[in-house]
Amino acid sequence: MKYFVSLQQLYVDIEKSDEMERLNIYSGAQLSEYIQRIGFLPLLSSGIRGFSAEEVVDDDCMYVVFPDGGWDWPLWKWKGPIVSEGTCVYGKFFNKKAGFISRQWWPDFYNYRRSKYPVPAEGSIDDIILTTLREHGSLITRELRAACGFTGPNMRSKFDGFVTRLQMGCYIVTEDFVYPRDKHNREYGWGWSLLTTPEQLYGKSACQCSRSPEESYHRLLAHFKTILPQATESQLLKLI
Repeated sequence: MKYFVSLQQLYVDIEKSDEMERLNIYSGAQLSEYIQRIGFLPLLSSGIRGFSAEEVVDDDCMYVVFPDGGWDWPLWKWKGPIVSEGTCVYGKFFNKKAGFISRQWWPDFYNYRRSKYPVPAEGSIDDIILTTLREHGSLITRELRAACGFTGPNMRSKFDGFVTRLQMGCYIVTEDFVYPRDKHNREYGWGWSLLTTPEQLYGKSACQCSRSPEESYHRLLAHFKTILPQATESQLLKLI
């Protein structure tokens, strides 16, 4: 089917075209299968032409605002079901931006990132956040923030910075998305990330890798070069 074509096949000569051809993915199931094929996919623009979920979905699945102030964004609504099915990992992994990683590639990515982000020192803020999350199993962001005592003025952005760093180190992932409900029991709003640890969600064995961090790094780099021939070396290194 059309969405199974690789990014390399879809790359268009920039001298002839200013835009990457869309894959016209129009369902969460198709997007999930595409993630399994290429291994990695940021949700929103990554700075690399064509390498994001928002750039491969059909135009009808893009964000739209209605005259009454309401909105619809199928891609945003697909995140939860895709993550919940357990075939990929979701979090802020790509230069502090959110995206998907297939379970096949997760061990290598986890292996290399853990070598770049050492285990937080005991008693540090990062350690307190992780300990709190492990004690509860999973918490939405605002619950985790309150449980860690980040309740004062201007604390939200500071806390989010710590959580993002822990996601970059593969210590925290998103288990699902939780939405408030109106009086008719209908979900609304942008929702909150339900956070947990990858070991809690997938098990320790799913995070184990037989390769050294250096071997994982070279394997990741080779794969990114294959699926993103249009990217510069600098752009690729920011992803890894």
